[in-house]
Amino acid sequence: MLIYHGGYQSVETPQILEGEFAKDFGNGFYCTEIKVQAARWSKRYSTPIVSTYVYKVNSNLKILHFEDMTEEWLDFIVNCRNGVKHDYDIVIGAMADDQIYNYVSDYINGILTREQFWVLAKFKYPTHQINFCTKEALDCLIFKGSEEVKNERT
Repeated sequence: MLIYHGGYQSVETPQILEGEFAKDFGNGFYCTEIKVQAARWSKRYSTPIVSTYVYKVNSNLKILHFEDMTEEWLDFIVNCRNGVKHDYDIVIGAMADDQIYNYVSDYINGILTREQFWVLAKFKYPTHQINFCTKEALDCLIFKGSEEVKNERT
């Protein structure tokens, strides 16, 4: 399977990023199977680059896969964004994009109830992310190349 990482430079040797880079699924290296989404991620930078990898699944790794946005998905994201560590090698699921992130923050801060969160949490387009959380997980990636994304004005 081909997957993509959007950033400001080609990433031939992925690394686990920690701290301020931690997102929905905690520390790690984030990719997606949706190339357009990786391009959107990269366009936050002056030189947007999408790196491409072959992802070879290792069945010996501990993988958590959220098929849909569920109560468990929400709880997992809330825990990760609050600094709670997990022991998965790879976590896969929908992404809490900027708007959804605002709803998650409002839920965490008690501004929204869980029910209100779910009413608001409807994506305008599909999202997907794979977080490679351990060195063993990163070994599943084979770098294929990278390309600069054209920043077209609309």
